[in-house]
Amino acid sequence: MLAIASITGPIFILIALGYWVTWRQWFAQANIRALGQFVITFALPAMIFRALTRQSFVEVVDLHYLLAYGLGSLLALGLGMLFARLVPGHDMRLSTLFGLGMSMSNSGFIGFPIVSQLLGAKAGIALAMTMLVENALVFPVVLILLESQDASGQGWPHLLRQVGGRLLRSPLVIAITAGVLCSLVGLQLPLVFSKVLELLAQASVALSLFVIGGSLMGLKTSGIVRRISPIVLGKLLLHPLLIFLLLHFLLPVPSWLQVAAVLFSCAPMMSIYPIMGQKYGHEGLCAATLLVATVTSFFSISGMLWLQG
Repeated sequence: MLAIASITGPIFILIALGYWVTWRQWFAQANIRALGQFVITFALPAMIFRALTRQSFVEVVDLHYLLAYGLGSLLALGLGMLFARLVPGHDMRLSTLFGLGMSMSNSGFIGFPIVSQLLGAKAGIALAMTMLVENALVFPVVLILLESQDASGQGWPHLLRQVGGRLLRSPLVIAITAGVLCSLVGLQLPLVFSKVLELLAQASVALSLFVIGGSLMGLKTSGIVRRISPIVLGKLLLHPLLIFLLLHFLLPVPSWLQVAAVLFSCAPMMSIYPIMGQKYGHEGLCAATLLVATVTSFFSISGMLWLQG
């Protein structure tokens, strides 16, 4: 247990530090958002691109991993939507938000700092494949489901162009695509450029955790814990269980990739979950869900580390 605490402890201490300094008003919420934008736009893409270009194409693309993580995430999305429609009887839009909360992890800000402690440089390869699935498959599907309620006015071609344009402008997707292409042709980066990427990459872990803590400041859970419990349980238990079953029985991968996939799926939902909810009038529910899931993920991640040995 001490070994597990040595992995998860620093992660959640840094999250708590971000929360504390924001609570003390040493950092404003605007500062936290700016730091988060830096991580998403520069630090994480640099880390992913650098990790991909240091390996051969065969090592950076595992089809079984992509299929298992994609299918497991879509199953979690579908089951979350089905539950929300049948049990509480929510409308399609809120049901989609339920499914999103269960199916898309905060892979870069919480998952990667944990996986990198176990796998070192290989963690960047697993993160790239995970984020490719999330950004090129799961998130576009969710956006289409959410926006399709208004598609009658502007038409499906406009909706698909909007989602596709957003995807193509994503720094993470650009970094993954460029990294895979460089790996495919065997391009070696100049030493100076590689060093710049290394320095940017080194900023990603601590800053991402600090940002998560700061972004949790001010979120409320009063009165709706029971309502959000299915989303939290679906994200922290169902999603990793589906990924594990697919990798273990149907789509085997090397053991280190299985560990990475399960731990990435154990992370709480993405940090922009409340922002997604705000657009459709459900900011309070999504914010409370993110707060509870982030706090309780300490126990689910620790438990998964113990089970993985």
